Amino acid sequence: MNAIELAALFVTMAAGFGYLNFRFLKFPPTIGLLVISLLGSLLLILVDMGLPGYDLTGLVRAAVVKIDFYQAVMEGMLGFLLFAGALHVNLSDLRGQRWPIALMATFGVVLSTFVVGVGFWWLTGVPILVALVFGSLISPTDPVAVMGILKTVTVPKSLETKIAGESLFNDGIGVVVFLVLVALAFPVAGAPELTWVDVVKLLLVEAVGGAVLGLATGWLAFRMLRKIDDYTLEVIITLALVMGGYALAGAIHVSGPITVVVAGLLIGNTGVRLAMSEKTAGHVRTFWHLVDEILNAVLFLLIGVEVFAISTAWQDLSIALIVIPLVLLARTLAVALPMGVLRLRRQFTPGALPVMVWGGLRGGISVALVLSLPAGPDKPLLLTVTYVVVIFSIVVQGLTVRQVIQRFVRDA
Repeated sequence: MNAIELAALFVTMAAGFGYLNFRFLKFPPTIGLLVISLLGSLLLILVDMGLPGYDLTGLVRAAVVKIDFYQAVMEGMLGFLLFAGALHVNLSDLRGQRWPIALMATFGVVLSTFVVGVGFWWLTGVPILVALVFGSLISPTDPVAVMGILKTVTVPKSLETKIAGESLFNDGIGVVVFLVLVALAFPVAGAPELTWVDVVKLLLVEAVGGAVLGLATGWLAFRMLRKIDDYTLEVIITLALVMGGYALAGAIHVSGPITVVVAGLLIGNTGVRLAMSEKTAGHVRTFWHLVDEILNAVLFLLIGVEVFAISTAWQDLSIALIVIPLVLLARTLAVALPMGVLRLRRQFTPGALPVMVWGGLRGGISVALVLSLPAGPDKPLLLTVTYVVVIFSIVVQGLTVRQVIQRFVRDA
């Protein structure tokens, strides 16, 4: 099955499963797609167990394993999804919450990586660097999952901005931390050994370089948009900004996610206000809304069927169930400590801590990162634990975050 046929299959499945969810389950669209695809996958496995000799699971697994999930998510969908999310974030609101967002997206990610990594090392006995790699890939909240949930719930504006802003930036920081730790945990033969100076330099180049590139490409697109008034061409320019900016970021080794987030914030605020007519702005927003919805549907469907690519042992499942509260503990510390420091000078929405902890969903990025790891004795365990944590996060936390908001936030 080639790429076009696979794309046709998944879009068709997304349409069919989306219809079933809309008619019967009535879950938030992305969660409904994930639940139906996961249930369908598990049902097929059970049917196959009752019909020996057919090996339907083996056939499906062979097809799923051929899908490069990392490439599909990190190099295919992520740039579009991040830009679409950033396009709708108000920059003045974001500026007002810049310190909580900055602290949680940097210090919070690093702290969570350490807490999860040390806890995972203590639970499993895997090498400490491998455990820290797991901590780095599971710590960032997934902007795709988080932004999808924010569309279905009502929260005070300041809290919504914190949640959205943190999710847009902390995945870029998390990916950089992940790459550094992978280089330390799985050194390439013949490559020079990384020093701490190299690590700091890599972090700065990736993060700061991504932000600078996002500003540069966003400014160039903004200048082009100001010179014309043709909504079709202007939509194409924004599309080129995402594809070209993300590809260029990869080529010069800076953060692609940060590049498109910064560009999206610039175009969604300054660009819409100063470079687009009302008609063009409406078409741009509609186009990126549709891109966001379609790719979200396919991504969550992919997460559901990815269960076929994971070889699971009961022991690994039991470890995964213990890791879930560990991840939630690390998330609590990653939010509570920055908020505790900032409370000395600012007020936070009552109930912000439990909502940000429970609403910090993990998603496709974590699955993509763990699948990208080199083969080794610890990879099956990492795959199983990551997948279980992600499924719990999206399904259980995603379906109950509304109740958490209603319980803890007075203005919800």
